[in-house]
Amino acid sequence: MPGAVEALPHIARAHVSRWGDGGAHLHVFFIARPAGFPQLRGTCMAIWNDLLPAVPADLISADAAAVGAAVARSYGGQAR
Repeated sequence: MPGAVEALPHIARAHVSRWGDGGAHLHVFFIARPAGFPQLRGTCMAIWNDLLPAVPADLISADAAAVGAAVARSYGGQAR
């Protein structure tokens, strides 16, 4: 759902990464590059995330709710 992440007004791009730690499963991550930071591109985004300014908890919650609602609209179910 990178489109749901990129629909947030303060996000320029969503990077999709996957890490597997064995054959049984994998982990998929959507890493949002904030608008106004074009220098933060490429495969090191996960590392650069530690260098970004802190995001207020209420904004993180609002973003999670918006992405959850978009996923529910696309695939069904209810966002929690």
